[in-house]
Amino acid sequence: MGQQGTLTRVWAKRGTRPRAPRDTRYKWSYVFGAACPARGAAAGLILPYVNTEAMGLHLDEVSKTIAPGSHALLVTDGAGWHGAKGLLVPDNITLLKLPPYAPELNPMENVWAYLRSNKLAITVFDTYEQILDKCADAWNFFENDPQRITSITTREWATVN
Repeated sequence: MGQQGTLTRVWAKRGTRPRAPRDTRYKWSYVFGAACPARGAAAGLILPYVNTEAMGLHLDEVSKTIAPGSHALLVTDGAGWHGAKGLLVPDNITLLKLPPYAPELNPMENVWAYLRSNKLAITVFDTYEQILDKCADAWNFFENDPQRITSITTREWATVN
């Protein structure tokens, strides 16, 4: 998420071209997130960078939200920081790396698309703090709605009986 922003579709009268602001500066913030569709729970962090250290912080945050006595399977893509050699994975988490070019198998990709379209689009920021605030508002909106979490992230193929 950053000053480049995301454009989205809007309703407009036929034949008109609604204006949408778009920034060309380059300040960014990154939302790390995970969700449990069965519990309607989510855990996330907003960080100024992406690397192995940031991924470790995210895994620690996820580890704290896992139900006692449970084990989490975290679906990840091929990003280097998702499986770096220096990454310390908590004992109650297992990482499952997706095959290349298969983002549709990662439920969180749908969360990011939803948030970009509904909470993070068509915004111009004056300060970096505004970027952080907007990311926090978007994530908190998602994290505080168990039904939305379940609706967006449930995958029948991932159900454990």
